[in-house]
Amino acid sequence: MVAGTLLALQGGGTTLSDVLSSISSFVWGLPLIILLVGTGLYLTILLRGVQFRKLFHSLWLALVKRKEEGAEGDISHYQALMTALAATVGTGNIVGVATAIAAGGPGALFWMWITGLVGMATKYSEAVLGVRFRKTDDRGEQSGGPAYYLTEGMSTLNSLTEAVPWGGLGKVLGLAFAVFASVAAFGIGNGVQSQALADALNRSFGLPMWGVGLVVAGLVAAVILGGIKSIGRFTGFFVPIMIVLYMAGAGVVIFLNWERVPAAFDMVFTAAFSGEAVGGGAVGFGVAQAIRFGVARGIFSNESGLGTGAIAAAAAQTDEPVRQAMVSMTQTFIDTLVVCTFTGLAIITSGAWNSGLDGANLTQLAFQSGLPGQWGGVIVALSLSVFAFSTMLGWSYYGERQLEYLLGVKTVKPYRLLFVVVIAVSAVAGLDVVWLVSDVMNGLMAFPNLIGLLLLSGVVLSETRDYFSRFGSGEERAAGRSGG
Repeated sequence: MVAGTLLALQGGGTTLSDVLSSISSFVWGLPLIILLVGTGLYLTILLRGVQFRKLFHSLWLALVKRKEEGAEGDISHYQALMTALAATVGTGNIVGVATAIAAGGPGALFWMWITGLVGMATKYSEAVLGVRFRKTDDRGEQSGGPAYYLTEGMSTLNSLTEAVPWGGLGKVLGLAFAVFASVAAFGIGNGVQSQALADALNRSFGLPMWGVGLVVAGLVAAVILGGIKSIGRFTGFFVPIMIVLYMAGAGVVIFLNWERVPAAFDMVFTAAFSGEAVGGGAVGFGVAQAIRFGVARGIFSNESGLGTGAIAAAAAQTDEPVRQAMVSMTQTFIDTLVVCTFTGLAIITSGAWNSGLDGANLTQLAFQSGLPGQWGGVIVALSLSVFAFSTMLGWSYYGERQLEYLLGVKTVKPYRLLFVVVIAVSAVAGLDVVWLVSDVMNGLMAFPNLIGLLLLSGVVLSETRDYFSRFGSGEERAAGRSGG
């Protein structure tokens, strides 16, 4: 890989950005997609479709019950869910869905749904392990996630065989995840979002990008300098409003084209398997294209398999890993099966999908076709901005926990300050190479995490069986009586 990179750079016409783009495409290529979806499918079978059997109860825990009184942790079930949603409901729900449909046709939306459905089992398993192997740090706060369950959990496998040093392997994988995630936090979770936010407000309202960067940096600082409790309180209030307002805009577009909704669903299912031009479209889309772009953008949107959701889950106030896992898996459901579906249906029912546009421009066209005046473009621009803002809040916590794992709690306050400074600088700086590196790191996070999920799937199964053997089908009533 290194030799190939050097040769490419010496070729004369190839830039470092070109090389990094190629590496990013390789990392996010077919092998990772197969591993991500395959792991989700395996966990779905192993856990007997827990995401389907317990979906309604999980939504009840997350959105109605919301918290577990008297349990150890830093934030409520609901706040942990909203923190995870803050990080995942972002540009992928607007730009990612549009890109998937533009490149893979309406059938790509079906494969996004499939990714979300199996990804719920992955998210569930990540959260079980995140809570099961979390640690209390020197400040009395909970720290967890892949770095922790790889390090602590893998050592429990020593009884399997003496031929493999499981504990040592777990430490290496945990270290790799923490390094990859801490780098990605400054790019995917910070600079990319700051730049996208500033650009959206500059294009739509003429606001100076440097000014937007300073204001956003100040707003983020006001939230994250107070730590996870401050982030949890803010996201618990802000994220639901953000999601509902965006869905309302998309819902208006869908409602105004309600007579096309049945045909849109037929188009999605037909194009997912036929590989033909549909709905009178001028462009034909292959099945491979629909699968590739639908799965890739679905994963990018909900982050199932990347391990990030487990970091937020570990902060939750709970005595039961499975209970928080049920709450956590609703994040993938809300992100992909709900929000992405609204975007996709707005694009398809409006007819914008066949316009030749891509990305945010495609979503804007869909909204403008249904909303009067310039409101369509304004809603998309504002949605991109608030989604990017919320992503920075969630990822600030993810990066913080990785740096703490690597270097200790003394790094937390300097990290938060640096995170805020990078937001302000990134709004006007064209640091393309840095963002490409972080994109690579974002993809690389998945590999150690997925290895850990597969090897520790027995722990997930054991925790799940134990929990439901104690609560059974009357779990909702038992939880309500006990206050947890």
